[in-house]
Amino acid sequence: MKQIYLDNSATTKICEEALEKYVSVSRECFGNPSSLHALGFEAERIINGARGEVCASLAAKGATVIFTASGTEANNLAIIGRALSKERYKRGAKIITTMGEHASVDSPLNMLEAMGYKIARISTVGGELDMEQLKSELTKEVILVSMMMVNNETGALYDTAEVARLMKARSPEALLHIDATQSYMKVPFTKAKCGADMITISSHKIEGPKGVGALVVDGAVMKSKGLSALTLGGGQEGGMRSGTENVPGIAAFGEAVRIGSLAVRERYAYLSELRSYLVAEVEDKLTEITVIKPKANAPHIVNLMLPKIKSETMLHYLSSLGIYVSSGSACSSNGGHLSSALTAFGRSESEADTSIRVSLSHRNTKEDIDGLIEGLKSGLAKLSRIR
Repeated sequence: MKQIYLDNSATTKICEEALEKYVSVSRECFGNPSSLHALGFEAERIINGARGEVCASLAAKGATVIFTASGTEANNLAIIGRALSKERYKRGAKIITTMGEHASVDSPLNMLEAMGYKIARISTVGGELDMEQLKSELTKEVILVSMMMVNNETGALYDTAEVARLMKARSPEALLHIDATQSYMKVPFTKAKCGADMITISSHKIEGPKGVGALVVDGAVMKSKGLSALTLGGGQEGGMRSGTENVPGIAAFGEAVRIGSLAVRERYAYLSELRSYLVAEVEDKLTEITVIKPKANAPHIVNLMLPKIKSETMLHYLSSLGIYVSSGSACSSNGGHLSSALTAFGRSESEADTSIRVSLSHRNTKEDIDGLIEGLKSGLAKLSRIR
């Protein structure tokens, strides 16, 4: 049975180049990058090479790349590390975010809110930031705006550059942290273009290995000590993330960045075409399914709402056919929670419980989409009868 993998926002399959890099570095360069001998120096050189690839991919000259174990850790470092960076921030500083953020942004903010920080959440109904609400919340007490560029469940694409422009005039001390986990290597952008002071990226979303992420931090933020470390110990990663680095994982991440950077615009165009084909096929052949349509969308995520069939039920049916999609964020699925992204979008909880997310890769084809359409068609017929 042919497998059709359409859950690329949960994770991607590691590319051959990154896999080969992981194996070769594991085998040949096993030294600790903190060791003061040739093997240690070579490991350090490999890590710095990966830093260079990340900086080049974002045109982020002079930025600091802090390697972490995941995008989640990078988000926590950006948010909590910023909140704890100045003693005066602990007396009720304000942080702005959006409704429907990933749990790795929302959860640390909930913790800070319990500690006395003020948290403002901007509406995202229809997949659009409420700019008037944002303007009213951007006061001088704001120290951070933390938000995703692409919503991981709806595919909504937010105008972070406009957010950055508003911040400069209204909240001069605030930093902009962008969770680019779902946009990196999917939507062409640079650090300057998106306006970010800090950017979170993740290896396994771009055909690198799992267990590696990074926080890209503007040099000026580091010089002003605008970010505090959360993991203390031996002082690795410039003192910002102690613990012996995952050298083969970082090397493979860097290789995935290098390969992806060569084709990001070509892949964006292809994914846009593939998404349009999927939407057109659903609307033509599966009229009982509703396509979630943000005002602006990324090219690789499509959210579909089923007619009174629970998403989990359809997921299991499609999986039996070798077709793999998801019911939203793979992270939130572990906790059995309904999608906050869809309710923030303006959908009801019952509607959120019937949605499936299709997330595309440049390796998918129109034939894959045709297979999904046939699977959904037979699933609707069978599961509706059971219901």
